[in-house]
Amino acid sequence: MSYKFTSLTPQLYRYMLDCSWRPDDIERELVTRTEELGAESAMQTAPDQAALLAMLVRLTGATRVAEVGTFTGLSALAMARALPEHGRLLCCDVSREWTDIGLEYWKRAGVDDKIDLVIGPASETLAALPTGALFDMSYIDADKSGYIDYYEQLLARTRHGGIVTLDNVLWGGSVVDVGNTSRSTESIREVNRRIGDDERVDVVILPIGDGLTIARKK
Repeated sequence: MSYKFTSLTPQLYRYMLDCSWRPDDIERELVTRTEELGAESAMQTAPDQAALLAMLVRLTGATRVAEVGTFTGLSALAMARALPEHGRLLCCDVSREWTDIGLEYWKRAGVDDKIDLVIGPASETLAALPTGALFDMSYIDADKSGYIDYYEQLLARTRHGGIVTLDNVLWGGSVVDVGNTSRSTESIREVNRRIGDDERVDVVILPIGDGLTIARKK
């Protein structure tokens, strides 16, 4: 098998953003505000990934979206802006501190009325929902040990033809480091294997951000 890919350097990544990322002042300020948090800012969804999520909302014609792991709200802002006026985004997170930052920018962008933020364990929030075709699309970017549960719960509530996306599936390259047996790494490996073998979905992993899985429910 021949392999064809381009390794991204910081310069090439910056070029890519310059040619495709179109943030307004609100989005730029949210990115900057989050970067000022220090080490925690690494949890922020990459700008190009946020742009891809927004495009997926538009491409799928989604009106009902769920997000597990919101942090300071960049991905939620991008997806909410892509939703039609009657669209709804359910955001599940455990931190009021981080999501309060997002709420400020959602309000400034005029999309806060599209977003239902629920503070509490996402597994409990999702389990309380009825099964069936509740969502057109979802995005998982939370605690890695919960990924399989979040995936199964969301897939059960996704319409046929809808998609479930998962962030951090390359985990900084640790997924291929046999010496790394941390709980988070093993959880990512397991969910990658699970989805890769799941006949209920079509699946692709994109090397964007820290790796993004897109699983389409058949």
